[in-house]
Amino acid sequence: MYTRRDFGKIAIAALPVSAAFAKIDSRVSGVRLGVQTYSFRDMTNGAADPIGIVIQAMTELGLGECELFEQHADTALGAPIPRQGSQTDRTIARDALRKWRLSAPLDGFKGIRKKFDDAGILLYASNYSFRDDFTDQEIERGFEFAKALGVNIITSSANVNAAKRVAPIADKHKIVVAMHGHSNTKNPNEFSTPETFAQAMAMSKYFWVNLDIGHFSASGYDPVDYIQAHHDRITNLHLKDRKKNDGPNTPWGEGDTPIKQVLQLLKNKKYNIPANIEYEYQGKGTPVEEVRKCFQYSKDALA
Repeated sequence: MYTRRDFGKIAIAALPVSAAFAKIDSRVSGVRLGVQTYSFRDMTNGAADPIGIVIQAMTELGLGECELFEQHADTALGAPIPRQGSQTDRTIARDALRKWRLSAPLDGFKGIRKKFDDAGILLYASNYSFRDDFTDQEIERGFEFAKALGVNIITSSANVNAAKRVAPIADKHKIVVAMHGHSNTKNPNEFSTPETFAQAMAMSKYFWVNLDIGHFSASGYDPVDYIQAHHDRITNLHLKDRKKNDGPNTPWGEGDTPIKQVLQLLKNKKYNIPANIEYEYQGKGTPVEEVRKCFQYSKDALA
C-alpha cells in the first residue's frame, strides 16, 4: 500500500534545498493555501514573460506555493500558441505543439524552477494533461518536463483511455500523476466520478487524485466525504465555487460548493493536502483582485 507518508518522503526528497525553505508562507491554521497559476491566465495571455507575471502576482498576494499551469511553462519557453478556427487550423497547431514538446530543451524548465525558488515560492506540482491524441513520446516528455521543473507531481486533466498508456510510464519514472476531474459525468472517458477516480488508482500506485471540489460538488458528490475517505491518495485540491446540477462557476460564497467545510476538515484532521485557489468565475476585478478575495474567503473560513 502506497501511503501519504511514503509519498511525502518522496516528494520532500525531490525538492531542491532552496524550495524546502520557501520564504513566502501562506499557511493558515496549518492549512496549506496556494494557487493554480491558471488563475492568472487573463494577465498572461500573449505576454512575453508569463512566469514573471505569475510570480509578481503571487508575491503581491502573499501566496507561497503553487501548481504550474501547463501553458504558462509552454508559452514561456516558446511553444506555439493554440489556434482557434477550422479543424485544419487546429490540427496544424496541434502538430506544431507536439513537435515543440519533443524537441524543447529541458534547461528552460530548470530555469523556470529557479525563478520560483529565487522568489521564495514553492512550486510543487506541474500540469500536463494526457489526452487520447498524445503519442507515447509526448507522454514520456511530460515526465521529463516534471523532472526538469523539480516536481514529483503531475496534475492532469487526462482521459481514462489515455491514462492506461500513462500508467507504466508513471511506474517507470516513479512520479505521481494526479487525475483532475470535471463535471462531465455522462462521458465514461472523462474523470468526474468516484468510480472513475477509483478506476485510475487501480491502474498504478502512482495514480492519485487532484480533487476539484467545485466540479465534484457540481457533479452531485460530497467533497467532504470523499476527502475523508481518500485523503491518503489526494495530492492537492482545487478550490472554486459552483452551483449544483452542473451549474455555473460563481464568486465564492454564492454557489453550493462546501468550501468552508472542506477547509475546516483539512484544519481539524490536519491533512497535509495543499488547497489551491483556482479563479474561474467571471469577476468584476482583475485576476489579482479576485484571487485576493478568494484568499481572504479562505482565511475567514479557517478562523
